[in-house]
Amino acid sequence: MFTGIVEELGKVKTIKNSNSSCRIEISAEKILSDIHLGDSIAVNGICLTVTDFTKGSFSADIMHESLKRSAISKVKQGDLLNLERAMALNGRFGGHIVSGHIDGVGKIIDIYRDDIAIWFEIKAGSNILKYVVEKGSIAIDGISLTVAELKKESFKVSCIPHTIKSTVLYTKTLGDEVNLENDLLGKYVERLLTYKDENTIESKIDEDFLKLHGF
Repeated sequence: MFTGIVEELGKVKTIKNSNSSCRIEISAEKILSDIHLGDSIAVNGICLTVTDFTKGSFSADIMHESLKRSAISKVKQGDLLNLERAMALNGRFGGHIVSGHIDGVGKIIDIYRDDIAIWFEIKAGSNILKYVVEKGSIAIDGISLTVAELKKESFKVSCIPHTIKSTVLYTKTLGDEVNLENDLLGKYVERLLTYKDENTIESKIDEDFLKLHGF
């Protein structure tokens, strides 16, 4: 698990592509201070496993599922990436619960300044937007952000200068794609409410029942 608080920006050192997967090497500093083989690192919000590391970089394998669901397939040598180590149990929980499992990709369709803040409007599919709520949390390229405005086909976030300069957001332009992870709570609630099998007992509580009893 992660918090969506980016620890540092890493730089893509090498990418080796195969038929439907790739191996990426990323230069870093801070996160390497206590790195171990098998550690989980969120790379632009994608939970990757450390398969090798040196004094100045670490490597990870990216499978077809991650390439298909995220924008990592468009990353090239020299690109900057958001990095976060897995959440420590003795640390402060500054963001929200982020699993590192990307739900889909959004596209930046507007960027504008509002005094010190920078607003990003991101277009996303209904599979993403159905879990988005105004003032709720969403992870964008692994950054824990608050939804400031929700529209029919997009949503907006407003970022303070610290967030911009400390993450890959300062490199983003119109048309760029970003990795999106919805808040886990909405997905679990939907599953519990819609799951049915042969042992499921149909609830007798409906709108008419609630009205009849004064609700």
